Amino acid sequence: MSRMATRVRNISFVTLLGLSAGSAFAQSPADFINEASAKGMADIEASRQAHSKAESKEVKDYTIVVINDRTTANQHLAKIAKKLDLPIAPREEIADKAKALIPEVKDGASFDQAYAASQVKATEEAIEQIQQEAQTTDVPEIKAFADETLPKLQSHLEMARALQASR
Repeated sequence: MSRMATRVRNISFVTLLGLSAGSAFAQSPADFINEASAKGMADIEASRQAHSKAESKEVKDYTIVVINDRTTANQHLAKIAKKLDLPIAPREEIADKAKALIPEVKDGASFDQAYAASQVKATEEAIEQIQQEAQTTDVPEIKAFADETLPKLQSHLEMARALQASR
């Protein structure tokens, strides 16, 4: 197995372990917003990097959709936090979390394939996190956020799976 594939697999495994450990406990609204914002920022940054490195037009088009939708979702989360007067982690802390979540994907001919695979995993994890929070929260604004965001993430997942299958 190539070093890149091993690294992507290891990052995915560690991320899944973290999600599994966290799924046993309901998050506070502030924790959910911080975690979801960090994952959104990571997805945005990974997609920006992919947009500049990708070879295929389909991948570049996909990155634009992800950047736009995840930016909108993060803006929505920020509005919810402000409305609910929640203590939110400083932007730098969220940015640091986001950097740790960005999958390392090497340049080269297999970049598009590796990016698509990382997007399938990241999107599945985001969907799981938001669905779980929507089921356990009693905050109507978070339920509304989930109702608005989940269909877009489902669309991203379908697109990422199609990209992965076509590579």
